[in-house]
Amino acid sequence: MPEGGYYSSKKTDDICEDVCGQEATRAALSMSRLRCMLRGLDFKAYILLFVIIPTCILGIYVHGQKISYFLRPIWESPPKPFIDIPHYYHENVSMENLCKLHGWGIRESPRRVYDAVLFSNELDILSIRWNELYPYVTQFVLLESNSTFTGLQKPLVFAGNRDKFKFIESRLTYGKIGGRFKRGENPFVEEAYQRVALDQLLRIAGITDDDLLIMSDVDEIPSSHTINLLRWCDDIPPILHLRLHNYLYSFEFLVDNKSWRASVHRYQTGKTRYAHYRQTDHILSDSGWHCSFCFRYISEFIFKMKAYSHNDRVRFSHYLKPSRVQDVICRGADLFDMLPEEYTFKEIIGKLGPIPHSYSAVHLPAYLLQNADKYRFLLPGHCVRERG
Repeated sequence: MPEGGYYSSKKTDDICEDVCGQEATRAALSMSRLRCMLRGLDFKAYILLFVIIPTCILGIYVHGQKISYFLRPIWESPPKPFIDIPHYYHENVSMENLCKLHGWGIRESPRRVYDAVLFSNELDILSIRWNELYPYVTQFVLLESNSTFTGLQKPLVFAGNRDKFKFIESRLTYGKIGGRFKRGENPFVEEAYQRVALDQLLRIAGITDDDLLIMSDVDEIPSSHTINLLRWCDDIPPILHLRLHNYLYSFEFLVDNKSWRASVHRYQTGKTRYAHYRQTDHILSDSGWHCSFCFRYISEFIFKMKAYSHNDRVRFSHYLKPSRVQDVICRGADLFDMLPEEYTFKEIIGKLGPIPHSYSAVHLPAYLLQNADKYRFLLPGHCVRERG
């Protein structure tokens, strides 16, 4: 035993002793301190540090958007509910009686109707839309840009296929607008810019006060009998949203009946502005169809995923893989691997998973069924798409 000292027969930790005794280099000292700390951890702490925490970080990175959407009811209140107007229709009921059922009068002559759309590349849906509305539309107004909302260069698809729409040529007002190509800008800025240009094109087309103006995207298709009702009935609301059956990929996947952005306006010079947001509390029930991402070719799906205003939902490059896109379509799943955009946990949970298959093709646009061979990809049981 050393003289004047304290003796212990317990073995010492060389690493920790080096740390305490400052006998190592700085790098070795840092490593030693780390190893010293780790030696003080038990097995459960190792699991927490090297397995559970990294897994949680990876999970948040991959599924953070899902977590945000699932928790949406906590941080966002649902919008004010619409005032639903019951919709009455039967082909054997006179127009006078139909107007009366809605609480409206009957006009001596129908209003003129203008159908105005911004066009990207939806040729098949545009053909179905225009054939559905053809009997009752005075003027078809279409604006096309060489730029997507996200600033990508695109061809003038309608201009290159205009000969396919000769049946409406005498009633068509067509306009082109050059893109601003500001990459990285909020896509809704470019979208708003193009909608302002559509206002100007409507004036060129000759719209006047009390004409009916249909404001909707190409894939939001009002039924012909809805437009006929509104052009004949007097005292209809100045602005009326249309509640549409909401489909995804084709008429096989009915999401719900909540599509509401389409609207019809009694035009007022200086007041009416072309828009795609909520503009009134009144909505007419069962007024048509919204068929989103209803394309013939896989390449069209991929183009829209990159080009439309919500392109930020493409979080990973493999989302754009053609084989994955085809698989998602046939399963009725979500192209962006997102949770439902709802405001209550009940609605979110109720819509989890793929959309159930529907095998009903009743009350679809007449032109679609009359040309079923041409548009078979939009009908139940035909989910496989062409590569394009």
